[in-house]
Amino acid sequence: MPSQSLITNNNMTSKQIIEAGKAILGIEFGSTRIKAVLIDPDNKPIAQGSHTWENQLVDGLWTYSTEAIWYGLQDCYAELRKNVMEQYDCEIETLAAIGFSAMMHGYMPFNDKGEIMVPFRTWRNTNTGKAAAELSELFNYNIPLRWSISHLYEAILDNEEHVPAIKFLTTLAGYVHWQVTGQKVLGVGDASGMIPVDPFTKTYDATMVAKFDKLIEPRGFSWKLLDILPKVLVAGENAGFLTPEGAMKLDVSGHLKAGIPVCPPEGDAGTGMVATNAVRQRTGNVSAGTSSFSMIVLEKPLSKPYEVLDMVTTPDGSLVAMVHCNNCTSEINAWVKMFKEYQELLGVKQSTNDLYTTLFNAALNGDADCGGLMAYNYVSGEPVTGLMDGRPLFVRSANDKFSLANFMRAQLYGAIGVLKIGNDILFNEEKVQVDRIMGHGGYFTTPKVGQLMLAAALNSPISVMETAGEGGAWGIALLAGYMVNSQLSLPDYLDKVVFAGNTGVEVAPTPEDVAGFNRYIENYKAALPIEKAAVEFKK
Repeated sequence: MPSQSLITNNNMTSKQIIEAGKAILGIEFGSTRIKAVLIDPDNKPIAQGSHTWENQLVDGLWTYSTEAIWYGLQDCYAELRKNVMEQYDCEIETLAAIGFSAMMHGYMPFNDKGEIMVPFRTWRNTNTGKAAAELSELFNYNIPLRWSISHLYEAILDNEEHVPAIKFLTTLAGYVHWQVTGQKVLGVGDASGMIPVDPFTKTYDATMVAKFDKLIEPRGFSWKLLDILPKVLVAGENAGFLTPEGAMKLDVSGHLKAGIPVCPPEGDAGTGMVATNAVRQRTGNVSAGTSSFSMIVLEKPLSKPYEVLDMVTTPDGSLVAMVHCNNCTSEINAWVKMFKEYQELLGVKQSTNDLYTTLFNAALNGDADCGGLMAYNYVSGEPVTGLMDGRPLFVRSANDKFSLANFMRAQLYGAIGVLKIGNDILFNEEKVQVDRIMGHGGYFTTPKVGQLMLAAALNSPISVMETAGEGGAWGIALLAGYMVNSQLSLPDYLDKVVFAGNTGVEVAPTPEDVAGFNRYIENYKAALPIEKAAVEFKK
């Protein structure tokens, strides 16, 4: 039977909110799933939809086709409509606001006809080493392999035919937003993954733009950098309205009406910060799932550039030090799958979720340093440790304490080992101060276990909120709601309106666990040549 849902603070049921057009929609394109979340005026999720997809390796580069992008978006929205119909027996006709976000960085160049000129090159690609190195030296600023400017300059260095005809260059979120609103804009957080942003002007760094234009001037292109980049907007600004064509691209059933305001499109890093209330200076968050990254919001710029630290911004333009790791839980998932097969051989009936819980809790009984065991979760390359390809490895010596508890603890440590290496620079060398770090993602699904491991790694209390599981789609929905509902600063809006005192469940590290993780990571770094040798071995 359809549900009316609870009465909100606005004295309306969820059904009434949807029918009155007061609901807010957030859609995020993740690496493995496109998710839509519909929220009410109190910022609570009331419906959702999703679509599972996978990247493809085409001509040596990771990509998603434009056909997959639109099919995935439409299927995700159709699932949302279905969920609304099943719960509330009504249609979505209009909305208070919409927001789109997506995996950051990458390369989507378009010609004067609006046609994509090469397949979308995602953040996963590591073919931009020469370009990133040259630009990092030119700008005296760390330019990561996955940033859009690295992809653009690599295409220039490789003399790719399409480059002279580029009319517009954007990210995945910027592309979808452009197609449904007609506006070539980008939220400042996502823009900061294209080329560095000046935290004072909150747009592309003028000095670096000028250096890049001078660098490519001998090539004789008809464009300069600002000619082809999206306009930068900060959280709270209007980024356009859903066009009739955009409404049909989103809702092929034709029920959704045009004219809905749309907030600046953002990257998944920014929406993760919003979803964990970590946009204020001296706060941070760690997202740990298929990949992982930490975001620490800084009070001031770092003393110098670091190759393992990416400087991006919050959706309202504060400077953020980001440690991005290509791998996190995939190797854990592979081992759990094998344990599941063993269970089935024995005829043991246990759900996969319960198996994860059992194995994660077993890790709590392991030695603080994993008994000497080590795990490298490198399904793909890890630029932070200088490896362009990956081989998952489990390493031990004959005298190590080889037990299930230590094995699982080593896998959990290994999933965040690279994250620790990057953050040690921030906390130990730059003496960055943080008041609160929030965790979200699949790594934290089993209560307290992932929190304890990360707390030991970062030597800092880690908090997790129930709402963190809503993820980036909820985060971009909050940004859409912020655009139409508030005059507060974004940090104040999140503190006072959205979270209203909810600081989550905090877990602090023990001195023994911190010392144990430090021993583990020293062994991990010393044994990296083993991983390198495995990568270099061509089978």
